[in-house]
Amino acid sequence: MMIQLYHNPRCSKSRETLALLEQIASEQQLSLEVIDYQKTPLTLEQLQTLLTQLGGDVQAMLRPNEEEYSAASLADADSLRALQAIVTTPKLLQRPIVSYRGQAVIARPPELALGLFQKVNP
Repeated sequence: MMIQLYHNPRCSKSRETLALLEQIASEQQLSLEVIDYQKTPLTLEQLQTLLTQLGGDVQAMLRPNEEEYSAASLADADSLRALQAIVTTPKLLQRPIVSYRGQAVIARPPELALGLFQKVNP
């Protein structure tokens, strides 16, 4: 199984989440893929998949404090327009996002990522 972290190395929460995931990956012998979404912007299709994994709330994926958010009037944007804004301006993507086994979570605080790794009891 592969853990994916959508990461901004300049963000303290993202760095804390990376450290947490490195520990989990080591303990559970999982692969960890770190995606610096500012250097490698996500495609619309990748963002749509993440939106589904996160539960469908596109506003949760956005960083409302960025001036581009206000400039593009994204507060009332539909999913497609919001995701297209992230494609063209990657810093609008909320971070960090952890994806594992078809589910994703915005790890703010980083401990929220732990819920993706809870053992399922039969």
